[in-house]
This record gives sequence, structure tokens and C-alpha cells, in this order.
Amino acid sequence: MFNIGFAELILILLIAFVVVGPKDLPKVARALGRFVKYIRNMIEEVKRESGLDQVENELKTLEKKVDEGVRAVDIRPELQKTQLNINKELNAIKKDVSFKDFKSNMGGK
Repeated sequence: MFNIGFAELILILLIAFVVVGPKDLPKVARALGRFVKYIRNMIEEVKRESGLDQVENELKTLEKKVDEGVRAVDIRPELQKTQLNINKELNAIKKDVSFKDFKSNMGGK
């Protein structure tokens, strides 16, 4: 939910320590924790009552199906495999027909 790094957390704690004081800081932290939990519960309840959680789940399911469909029609791996085979064949042909052979055949005619 919140994207707070270690540095931001230290800064918040330092400010809270200065503003609230070391004595009341644990009480404030507990009250803040309870408040955040209450807000999260309220948000979840609103989602359930409005049906947003079902819509969210349906969208996630649809997203998975779309991703699977995209992977199923992705021809890149097959193209890469074909390209590799073509390169192998070309290298084999290059080994069979060297420039020296071509030159000697041209000079002989």
C-alpha cells in the first residue's frame, strides 16, 4: 500500500520522536497502527459491499487468460528455432563449399 523506504521510515520516526516525545511515542504508534488497521478494514468492507472485490478478481482472472493467450500465439520461440536451424545449415554449406574450391573451378573453365 505505502512504498516507504528505510530512510523515509527513519525520518518519520525522528520527527515523531521530536514532536511526541520518547515517553508517548509507543502509545501514539499503537494508536496509529489501530487507525491504519481500521481504515484498511473499512476499505475492504466498502469493496465487498459494492462488489468491487468481485470486479477486481474478475479482472485479475481475465488478465491471466489474456497473458496465456498472448503466450500461446507468440511465434518468437518458433522463429528463433527456425533461424538457428537456418544458420546451422548455412554454416554447413559454407564448410562444404570453400572459396578455394570455387576459385579452382573458375580457373579450370
